[in-house]
Amino acid sequence: MSAMEKSDLPEVARKRANKAVSTAAEPVERRGGTKENADLQSTVRTQSREAVSQAQARIREAVTRNRQGKLTALLHHINIDVLRAGFFGLKKSAAPGVDEMTWTDYAESLEANLVDLHARVHTGAYRALPSRRRYIPKADGRQRPLGIAALEDKIVQAAVVTVLTPIYEAELLGFSYGFRPKRNQHQALDALAFGIGKRRINWVLDCDVQSFFDKVSRDWLIRFVEHRIGDRRIVRLISKRLTAGVLEEGRLIETGEGTPPALGEHLPPSCLRSMGPSVAAAMRHR
Repeated sequence: MSAMEKSDLPEVARKRANKAVSTAAEPVERRGGTKENADLQSTVRTQSREAVSQAQARIREAVTRNRQGKLTALLHHINIDVLRAGFFGLKKSAAPGVDEMTWTDYAESLEANLVDLHARVHTGAYRALPSRRRYIPKADGRQRPLGIAALEDKIVQAAVVTVLTPIYEAELLGFSYGFRPKRNQHQALDALAFGIGKRRINWVLDCDVQSFFDKVSRDWLIRFVEHRIGDRRIVRLISKRLTAGVLEEGRLIETGEGTPPALGEHLPPSCLRSMGPSVAAAMRHR
């Protein structure tokens, strides 16, 4: 069987169809081509998405049964289907991390790679690699650090997001729109326009936490995660990513605060949003 994202070689069929009567117009086995491989890939993606939906549905049921206590059995939801869905959710053209592994390279032996990754995650042998640091200019002239994670780290992060999202989504109120599934800034603006136009509004507060991902306390982040997540294996996966460090111009830099920007992009924003004000308040009193 061909690797993912590669087409089967269109070979001319040699064996004739198994028919009792042979005629000049006798059909032969159809040729291989891109359609078969595309159909297979589409099927695999669909099955992976369905597995993710089922896993999140089971987690939501657990959250409904246990509104206040900690959820202690979560790692088993990170199965090969969920890891595969995380892989297919990545951008094919994204820059590689320190492992120099591209999406296409990993896809060549996708199933074997996922089996190996799944085993390492569940045995505790998985180790997060440092993020490759790059800088992009901001509108005010400053440089924004960007951490490019290794490909397998992105897959694991996406899988952890799959597990944590339904848990923290249950904590948020309906008027929260920031980076939540199936919500966007346009819906937030529509709600704001409706509120201003239909209700008596005397003031609007616009604020932001400056350099949140650069300055967030890791201890407080873990404490807030542990408030709801009782599965130590999930907490360790997050801790491994937090302490992996960054690689900048060939030098490994270990920082004592903040999160790699790539991690901030993959953790459920609903989780970070729920802890943000409290963390900010705690840090002001440090």
